[in-house]
Amino acid sequence: MFSARHCVRSSLRIATQLHSRHELPTFCALRRLKTSSSSSNEALESPSLDNAPKDYSPKINQLVNDIASLTLLEVSDLNELLKKTLNIKDMGMMSMDAMPVALPSSQALEEEAAPVKKEKTHFTVKLTELKAAEKVKLIKEVKNCIPGLNLVQAKKLVESLPQEIKANVSKDEAGKLKAVLEAAGGTVVLE
Repeated sequence: MFSARHCVRSSLRIATQLHSRHELPTFCALRRLKTSSSSSNEALESPSLDNAPKDYSPKINQLVNDIASLTLLEVSDLNELLKKTLNIKDMGMMSMDAMPVALPSSQALEEEAAPVKKEKTHFTVKLTELKAAEKVKLIKEVKNCIPGLNLVQAKKLVESLPQEIKANVSKDEAGKLKAVLEAAGGTVVLE
């Protein structure tokens, strides 16, 4: 039984033999590449796998040296000329932490233009008015809502409206306090 590796090796060996005898059809994947080398027997250099520095052609080295010796104004002119010559559009500088993002659609731009309302998560419960007939009931509820408050302090708080009952409470807790105080005869505002 043959392994896949053995089959591939055999196929490559046969293709190489056909290629060396020029019996290989032109549509074969292993056909000879036309390169800039002068002789057809000259082998292409394989890239080095160790981190050895790459040797650049003298033409490239000369270009790098010429560009490195330019002043900022000359670099700007070179940049402008290259953009015109190569039809490159002007693009703004990207910051290092910027990620490429898809361009927003026109609908997204319209939504962004509309003011965004942030949903409040913390509320202040404020007692603004009371029904005179249910004053005692409201004083007891205020005493129950605020820990450490005695009846005298709760009475003074209710008589000097509007007063803040609790600040920075969650939406659920603010809703419960509002329901309790309104049931006791008060008018409550959530801010």
